[in-house]
Order: sequence, then C-alpha cells, then structure tokens
Amino acid sequence: MPYWPFARRESVAVAAVPPGSIVLIEETLRGSMQDLFAAHERQAHGYTLSWSGELLQPPARAVRLLEARFKPYGYTPFLKRDKAGTWVRAVPLAVVAERSRLWISIALFLLTLLSTLAAGCFFATGSIPFLTFNPLRAPLRLLEGLPFAATLLAILGTHEFGHYFTAKAYGASVSPPYFIPAPPPLFLFGTLGAVIRMRSPARDRNSLFDIAVAGPLAGLIVAIPALWLGLRWSYVSVVPPGAGMTFGDSLVMRFMTFLVFGDIPQGMDVIVHPVALAGWVGLFVTALNLFPVGQLDGGRIAYALFGRAHRYVSIGTFFALLALGAVAESLNWVVFAGLVFLLIGFHHAPPLDDVTPLTKERYAVGVFCLILLILLIPPVPIAFPE
Repeated sequence: MPYWPFARRESVAVAAVPPGSIVLIEETLRGSMQDLFAAHERQAHGYTLSWSGELLQPPARAVRLLEARFKPYGYTPFLKRDKAGTWVRAVPLAVVAERSRLWISIALFLLTLLSTLAAGCFFATGSIPFLTFNPLRAPLRLLEGLPFAATLLAILGTHEFGHYFTAKAYGASVSPPYFIPAPPPLFLFGTLGAVIRMRSPARDRNSLFDIAVAGPLAGLIVAIPALWLGLRWSYVSVVPPGAGMTFGDSLVMRFMTFLVFGDIPQGMDVIVHPVALAGWVGLFVTALNLFPVGQLDGGRIAYALFGRAHRYVSIGTFFALLALGAVAESLNWVVFAGLVFLLIGFHHAPPLDDVTPLTKERYAVGVFCLILLILLIPPVPIAFPE
C-alpha cells in the first residue's frame, strides 16, 4: 500500500498567510507566471487562488518553474484542465520536513517478524505460542514459523520497496516502509501488511502511475516463484469431514496448482506448505491493493488512467465489492468494502501537473493491471467450517 489513507493531511501544512495580504500575494503570484501562463480570469476561495487562461509553455516545464516561484510565498501550484479551460491553482501548502524515524520502521519490522513467526508456527505444526508452548522458555520453536514468515515478509517488503525506490527516483519525499504487526488470533496471518508515507504530491500522472504500479509488480516477482516452490513442497490428501479453514483459489492459483498436480480427484485437496500459503497471501494482498478505489495502488492507477473520473470508478468498485460478496456468498468482500468506505474513502489528491496525459505504454500496463486483478481475486478468500 503506497501510504496511509489520510497521509496527505499529515504530510502538508497550511502556510501562514498574513490577514489582508491576499490581494498582494495574488498580484505577486500572477506576475511571476506571466511568461508561463496567460491568465484571463482569477478566483479566490479563502487563501486558495486560481487563474484560468492559456499555457505558454509545455505543462511539465510550467509546473516545474511555477513550483520554484510559488514556494517562497508558501504556495504550491496545481495545473488542471476542464471544460472551462486550463487552470493554475495555488494552494497554501508547505511540505513538512520530518526527522527520519528509522528506528520506528525497524521496531515495527521486528514486531511483525515475531507476529508472523507465531502465525507460521500455527500453519506449520498447529502450535500456538503462549497456548501450546511458551516461547520464552523454548524460543527456538518459533523457528518452525520461519518459512512462512520469511516468505511473506519478503513479498511485502519487495512490494513496499518497489514504491519507495520508484518514488525516490522521481524525487518525491517518502518514508521508509512501516510494517504493521497483528498477532494471531487478532489477524490470521500475523500482519496487516505494510505502508509507506508519501510526503509530497506526485509530479504528474506518469510518475503517479509508475509509483503505484511498481509495488504490485515487484511483489509478484517474489510471490509467484514462492507459490510455485511451495506447491512443489505441498501434497494432495483426502479432505476429512469437518475439515478446518480453506483458502479460495484465484484463476492464477488454479492454473499453478494444475501445473503441479494436474486434475485433483473428487474429495481430495492440496495440503499447502507454509511457503505456498505465504505465496497465496502475497497474491491476495496484491489483489486487494489493485482494486481501483481511493488511494490504494489500484486507485492511483485508476486516477492516472481516468483523471477526475477516478471518484466514480471508486464508488463503482465499492458497490462491485458488495455485489461480489452477495453473489459469492462471502462475507469477506462485504467486510473489505466496509473498510474501504470507512478507512480509505473515494478521494484521491491530484498531481501537480494534471494536464500532461498518460503515455500509451502506461495505458497498456494499466489495462494489464486491471486484468491482473481479475486473475488474482479468489471469489471466496477464506472459508471456515460450518
């Protein structure tokens, strides 16, 4: 996940504008962009200033120069185009310079390592720390969960560092990854994933797209080989009556299972190795992030593809999740839709340059990501015995 749902509010601050100076600031900012933008109309909403007119330079160059000229006055320029024409919007935002807190990232990673080791113990041997054994007296027993924990953390870490290094390549201000521990049974897999914080707006739709798509594709580079290797270590067995929880198959999972085991006889199923289960979780997390809603990776991809129609795509995705839950009779998707509505929402902040279009090559990759979402979704992710 690229950043916290409300990260934008945390990573920028409203610049202090002295009362009564807004007219002077408007004249100053308008004068500073005369060689870049011919303003025909001006508007003010509080301390936010907007001008409509015509660009005199290519959008990317105009934004870069406007950013440098507006910054001394505590303003950030946003360039957009609508039916009324081209607009320059000056928002009194100042990027907050935060001290590096690498120790928090390291501490959360270590806690997540412990929580995923505990989950891995359960999946490998059925052992539950502090219930079936005391890890303080027998700490080496936690190593039973290492295959699951190491594989899952490698997938999640690769996903987040895909975002991180791509954002750094574009000069964006970004935090290191923060892993989120969730000890079982609070959460089955021992973690709620990982996030990074974006502290500055994306430069344009192309950089927004690249930062968003880098995470899922990087994570799959680890998840698919891990799933393949784990399936090779798995085996087929008779499913006993009243068997425990089952993990649903996506189209990708079904295909890879068929490649390894062929047709599985009726009444039998694959007993997955912990590494295969971690690969399954990696595919599932990737699918969740690819939903085109809010500020998820898929939401950012959708904004790059569809611009301000992103909000309608997000709302449509929310209702599609509810419909999927009803059709598949799976409460999993209803719960996820509720989390989307309450925690993520349908909003996405625009990039500085919302005029430069997405390249054709990125459009093709974006369509591929939407297809990938369909291939990775299990209709019923997790089912428990009745």
